[in-house]
Amino acid sequence: MPLSFIQFQKLEASFDQLSKRRKFLTALAASAGALALSACGGGDGTSSSSTDAVANAARNKKNGSSGSGTSTGTGAVVAASTFGVKADGTSDDTAAMQAAINGTVGNILLISGQVRITATGLTLLTNSHLRFATGASIKLLAHDTASYQILRIWDVQNVTLESPYLDGSKELNSAVNNPTDGGAGMGISIAGATTVNITSPTTIDCWGDGIYITNSYNTLTKVTSGVTVTNHLANGCRRQGVTITSGSNITFQDPTWENIGGTLPSAGLDIEPNNNLAVLENINIISPTTANNRYGILIYLAELPGPVAEVVSINITNHHDTSASDCAFEINGLALNGYSVTGLISSSSPTFTNSAVGYALDNWDNAGPTVQVTNITTN
Repeated sequence: MPLSFIQFQKLEASFDQLSKRRKFLTALAASAGALALSACGGGDGTSSSSTDAVANAARNKKNGSSGSGTSTGTGAVVAASTFGVKADGTSDDTAAMQAAINGTVGNILLISGQVRITATGLTLLTNSHLRFATGASIKLLAHDTASYQILRIWDVQNVTLESPYLDGSKELNSAVNNPTDGGAGMGISIAGATTVNITSPTTIDCWGDGIYITNSYNTLTKVTSGVTVTNHLANGCRRQGVTITSGSNITFQDPTWENIGGTLPSAGLDIEPNNNLAVLENINIISPTTANNRYGILIYLAELPGPVAEVVSINITNHHDTSASDCAFEINGLALNGYSVTGLISSSSPTFTNSAVGYALDNWDNAGPTVQVTNITTN
């Protein structure tokens, strides 16, 4: 049976507590000279009071475009207002937006205006296609929820998002009064999905991660595959810009992950399996920009070894980090204990500017994946 939303919240909270305990123990065991690590976490960025226009301007400057979502689709374009979505910046449009998603499968759902929803979030279906007009946004109403997903892409296929702008309303989340309440509030959550294409997404002020990619919650061996994200802007998320716990054929092209902080590990990108069921196959990160995070990119594989032999392939090119407070690019945490994890982790031509540490390889079993970091520039 598929998990209900409430069941998922309980499961995710349980995973988060286990993750926190694991990372705490790992930090205690680390040598005095090693950087203390924790798993998926992040964000002390700019407040959402900066308005939707600020993040749109940043996205448009990066993309060199109007941000209007100009990609073409094969279906008819249907306005969300057709389903009663008010998009007036104050009304609760959760039910109307879900009805619009359900009613436009195979067509293109055009979102205009300032859509506001509850932390219940929205669930996309197979063949969903959402297009955000210039200035359009989906923002959470005031809430007290440490675990949410604004858009869920779970166990479906052929999903397209054009220029989504998602605001986790960190400043409206009363869970801020208990900042240890994890970091499981996600902008886009992708689990057990195949063929997902996302162009020019903006995810700001999420309680956890801008984008989270993992295995299915219903069938834990069902791996997310075929995800392409171009020009992602994540700003002000508490835990990560992006977390990948498992996936195959995942590509991020020209992302910017900045001002991440608030709960550990506060990375632009954290690649961190939860268990031996994870797959890290053909992960490509092309020309990422990370700025003002604790970690620019963090790869932490402590939980990956197990009875299933694993082959890892992660390729990062032209990473540019500015002002990482701990480390611009950190690889850590692999102890095989008789198990097999092989493959290649590579980063070519990175540039580290004003970062506390540029590149670090710590607590790493030399029988594990080959690590190649080449042509480093440090400013």
